[in-house]
Amino acid sequence: MNGESKAAPTAEHPEFDPARVVRGIVRRGLESVPNKELISLRIDQDVIEWFKAQGPGYQTRINAVLRAFRDASVA
Repeated sequence: MNGESKAAPTAEHPEFDPARVVRGIVRRGLESVPNKELISLRIDQDVIEWFKAQGPGYQTRINAVLRAFRDASVA
């Protein structure tokens, strides 16, 4: 051990609960995030595997690619 003792949780100092911490985070001074729509979309298996292999956030990256295509297509 590194010499630190762990105290039992109390009402004043409860055990760490990540869900409680997340609920306590407030978005201040940030622009609101636009609503996203839940859809069903068929994507070729090799394409989705490639996006997933890039790491977490693959749906956000797919959305960015679609947005870039849309923006490039505007005449």
